Amino acid sequence: MQRHNFLILIIAMMWGFSAHAQDPIFSQYYAAPIQLNPAFAGNTYSPHIAINYRNQWPSLNQAYVTYAVSYSQFFKDFNSGIGLMVLTDDAGQGLYKTTKVSGVYSYKLKINESLNLKLGLEGSLVRINLNWEKLIFPDQIGPEFGAVSGGGTPFPTQEIRPDNLSNSYFDASAGLLLYSSNFYAGVTTKHLNTPNESFLEINENLDGGLPLRLGLHAGYEFKINEGNKKRQASFISPNVMFVKQGDFGQLNIGAYGNLGAIFGGLWYRQGFSNPDAAIALIGFQSGGYKIGYSYDVTVSKLNNGVSGGAHEISLGFNLNCTNRPATFRTISCPSF
Repeated sequence: MQRHNFLILIIAMMWGFSAHAQDPIFSQYYAAPIQLNPAFAGNTYSPHIAINYRNQWPSLNQAYVTYAVSYSQFFKDFNSGIGLMVLTDDAGQGLYKTTKVSGVYSYKLKINESLNLKLGLEGSLVRINLNWEKLIFPDQIGPEFGAVSGGGTPFPTQEIRPDNLSNSYFDASAGLLLYSSNFYAGVTTKHLNTPNESFLEINENLDGGLPLRLGLHAGYEFKINEGNKKRQASFISPNVMFVKQGDFGQLNIGAYGNLGAIFGGLWYRQGFSNPDAAIALIGFQSGGYKIGYSYDVTVSKLNNGVSGGAHEISLGFNLNCTNRPATFRTISCPSF
């Protein structure tokens, strides 16, 4: 999802206007399953660890850098999955930073021998911080040297520094996931309680809270050949993801697949008002370990030469589990 100039966005948020930040979304969304949908918690039965890194628009002085680490596990006695996730989103090298710690719960319902339904709930504690010293205001910009003097000293500003440059709030989300051995379809609703993310409350009537984020995602797996003890199964999985939050939205459509230990994918991302990016993925998997690298080619008016695209790395670990029952069905499209 294309994100607008963060300075304008931050100032709007500080003064309580109805402009809000958009949630960070990984291009490799399937490699951050509980960030995508809390119902994915405990899907692999064995403990699963996911590590994700995204550097968006690196040519713009690291405009957006996002990190996420998550852990989830299925508990047979409760027919439930539990997860924990920590996510940090850094805009402008510390100018505007969001840290989120989430607890996730899912419950599994067996509809029939081939179909399962999962309900997921997520509760998060979120803290946002603004580094006032990194902001540049119009009265600091000189006609000759810009925001600094000829000697390199920043010009002072007459703007008054707010007393509060941070905010903390609770955020609630929920999701549903329907799946079988070769397809999945899910829906999520983020920010159910529409938390207030503003630093200042100039007029409470102007701020309706963080907008709800609706997400839809689905995929189907076509087997190329069955795996065995010596080789991985090969498949191709067309998949789609749609997200809408306030006036902003995006559609990701493409396919993910693997041939033995090598996997890859191609996607196209379209915003509501303009094309956004083409995404290419390559990765390697062995046993319970997986590493993937993807690159976003910016195709919007910003263009790739200006933005530098986006780099993303994902790591996935399925820890050893010797007591997984043969009847436990996982979601294999794509391979989470």
